[in-house]
Amino acid sequence: MSAVSPRSAEAADAHRVAGAAMYRFLECKAGQYMTRAVETVTHERTLRELGALFETHDFNAFPVLEAGKLIGIVTKLDFLRAFAFTTDQIVPHYDELMRRTVGELMSTDVLYVMPTTALTRVLELMVSHRTRSIPVLSADGQLLGMISREDVMRALREATDLRDVP
Repeated sequence: MSAVSPRSAEAADAHRVAGAAMYRFLECKAGQYMTRAVETVTHERTLRELGALFETHDFNAFPVLEAGKLIGIVTKLDFLRAFAFTTDQIVPHYDELMRRTVGELMSTDVLYVMPTTALTRVLELMVSHRTRSIPVLSADGQLLGMISREDVMRALREATDLRDVP
């Protein structure tokens, strides 16, 4: 029978602790880490107003609500897409572009999650769809919050903080 060296026992303990920490992350849900105070826009907002909101808030996207229900999402990329022209396109006047509305640019096919969605699934969706944030909706379609990459990173950091794992 061979003796286990203290060094390998310490390594085994560290491996067990790190594994336990990852299991804590597996239990995390979107509702625990989502941002609840969400800035929203309506489809009537102009690009000028939307641009000012993007400058004021450090968000990549704004949910678009009508009568309290999510009808779309508008991102910085959607905003910038309004200014992307091809060689066969006449370039409109800047003021004309800035009068366009969010409703003309927003995506209506919105990827969303529920508050009970595991953060591992949220992370999988973010990676596969290359999105920075995802709306969190209730069962009846009410916007409850947004879950962002930063929120997922915070959850991972908190779940794997080894200082409080036995």
